[in-house]
Amino acid sequence: MANLKEIRVRITSVNSTMQITSAMKMVSAAKLKRAQDAITRMRPYAEKLQEILKNVSSSLDSSEGIYSEKRELKNVLIVAITSNRGLCGGFNNNVLKEIRTVIKSEYNNANVKILSLGKKAFDNYRKTNYHITEGFGDTPYAIFDKLNFENASSIADELMKQFAQGKYDKIVLVYNKFKNAGVQIIVNEQFLPVQSTGVSSSTTKSDYIYEPKKEQILDELIPRSLKTQLFKSLLDSNAAEHGARMTAMHKATDNAGELVKALKLNYNKARQAAITGEILEIVAGAESLKG
Repeated sequence: MANLKEIRVRITSVNSTMQITSAMKMVSAAKLKRAQDAITRMRPYAEKLQEILKNVSSSLDSSEGIYSEKRELKNVLIVAITSNRGLCGGFNNNVLKEIRTVIKSEYNNANVKILSLGKKAFDNYRKTNYHITEGFGDTPYAIFDKLNFENASSIADELMKQFAQGKYDKIVLVYNKFKNAGVQIIVNEQFLPVQSTGVSSSTTKSDYIYEPKKEQILDELIPRSLKTQLFKSLLDSNAAEHGARMTAMHKATDNAGELVKALKLNYNKARQAAITGEILEIVAGAESLKG
C-alpha cells in the first residue's frame, strides 16, 4: 500500500503543476494579445521609416553623415535582447546561441562587447569579458520592467553617442522577431552604421529634393528612425516572448495531462494487484483452516 500512497502523492503533485502551467498559459495569452497589437501597429511605421532612411542614405557619401560612416571593424557592440523570465522554451537560448555563432563567424578578429537588454542575457554575460553597462545606467537589462518609447529612446541615444564618438565601429541587434504565437524568428540586424539600399548599376539612382536642407532633415530623420528601430525590436521580442511562453505552457499542460493519465492507470493496476493479493491471502487462510 506504500506504493499506492506514493502514486497518489505524485498524481496530486502533477495536477497542481498542471493547474499552474494552465494558469500561466492563460496569462501569457492575455499579455500576448496586447503585445501583438502593439507590434502590429508599430511595425508598418518602423519599416517604412527605415526604408526611407535607407533610400536617402544611398544618395549620401559616408562623409555626409556620422551615422553612415563605415569603418574597419575593430570594436563591435552586440545588443542582446532577451526576456526577464524563463519558462518560454528555447526563446532565450536561441538568442544566446545566435550571438555565439555571430561572434565566431563574423567578428572573430574584433573586440566584441555585449549590452544586455533583458535579465536572462544579463545573467549569462555579467561575469564575462563581453558584458558592458557603461553609459547606459545601472540596469539597462531591466527595460522590460517598464517598456516604453522614452526608455528605449534613452538607450538608442547612448548607442548613437558611443558610435559617433568612435567607441564602436558597428552595432547590431540580436532578438526574436514575432511571427505568430508558435513561431519566433531569430534576427541579426545591423543598427549602426545606417545601411543604404544596394543600388545596382542597372538601377537608376533616385534624386531627392530636400526641403528644408538635407543636413537638417537627416539630423532629424536618422535619430528618429534609429530610436524607432530599437523600440520595434523590443516590442517584437516582447510579443515573441509571450507567444513562446504560451506555447511552452500549453505543451507542458498537455504533457502533465498525459502523465496524470499514465499515473492513474498505474495506480489502478497497483490497487487491483493489492486487492487480488489480499483475496488470495484470505482464500489461502480459509483453505488452511479447512485442512
